[in-house]
Amino acid sequence: MDAALSTLVAHLLDGDSEAALAEARRVRASQPDGQRLLVEGLEAAMDGMSAKCTTEQFNLLEIMLTGRAAMAVAREAFPEGAIPGTRGPVVIATPQGDVHDLGKNITRMVLTTKGFRVVDCGKDCPVADMVAAATREQAFAVLASGLISPVVPLVRQLRGLLRERGLSNVAVVAGGAALKQCTAEALNVDYVARDAFDCVHFLEGLPR
Repeated sequence: MDAALSTLVAHLLDGDSEAALAEARRVRASQPDGQRLLVEGLEAAMDGMSAKCTTEQFNLLEIMLTGRAAMAVAREAFPEGAIPGTRGPVVIATPQGDVHDLGKNITRMVLTTKGFRVVDCGKDCPVADMVAAATREQAFAVLASGLISPVVPLVRQLRGLLRERGLSNVAVVAGGAALKQCTAEALNVDYVARDAFDCVHFLEGLPR
């Protein structure tokens, strides 16, 4: 990671939205690559935030400030509504018990910018609500984002609940700091995405 992106990550982890936005604009002016900014800057900040989510280091205010700063940068890098949602729909949520939605929100913005219609069920969402949304919206994929490991057993339930609704053809994708430590087999999902763009690439390759 170059010096400018390292500075951006530092501002994000400090929760300094104004400084992070200013640095992001400098990076984009010299290297107008939104994907690199997102993956190398925001993902690095999320990894740093995840490292703070331990019993000893957990500080809700710090995490909230980092999340707010990262969302400000992400919204500027990937403005929603720029492209009509002509692909999809897909359902996305952070499963029940996890109130961290930065990764979910960034993924939603990237998918929207890529032309997907994204149905966001929010954070701390029961998996039954995710399945209900997939049924209602006739989604072709359900995406689960998790920062903490207690959501792993819930993610494992998704495929079975979809099958009960007759939606065995709906793809299940997992992502986020906790879930991407697991294999697709362990989570009972079709794919574990490394980041938002990896998720896009997987969805783009699905038959519809």
